[in-house]
Amino acid sequence: QVQLVESGGGLVQAGGSLRLSCVASGRTFNAYAMGWFRQTPGKEREFVAAISWNGGNFEYVDSVKGRFTISRDNANNTVWLQMNSLKPEDTAVYYCNTIPYDLNYWGQGTQVTVSS
Repeated sequence: QVQLVESGGGLVQAGGSLRLSCVASGRTFNAYAMGWFRQTPGKEREFVAAISWNGGNFEYVDSVKGRFTISRDNANNTVWLQMNSLKPEDTAVYYCNTIPYDLNYWGQGTQVTVSS
């Protein structure tokens, strides 16, 4: 059974940093691009960042460019999202998934709350 487990969220003041982790189990995701998504109550889940299978290419939503960095370690089936200069509007539940995402892979997510 495939499982993606996100962690690293928390409460942080505006301007602070957090590092999210996503560990995949049940299969090897080395051949897949991976991404981070986020969702706030009443809104659709939105794309945040993506990284190619070999870590050589990246994509970010405009609102996080220059502040967030996605990375991965294929040997350990782990993807990270380093979030710096956090803003209250970054508050959301963050999820990881393959790119394109697979509906069967959504995990519980990790809550990020940024206070002003």
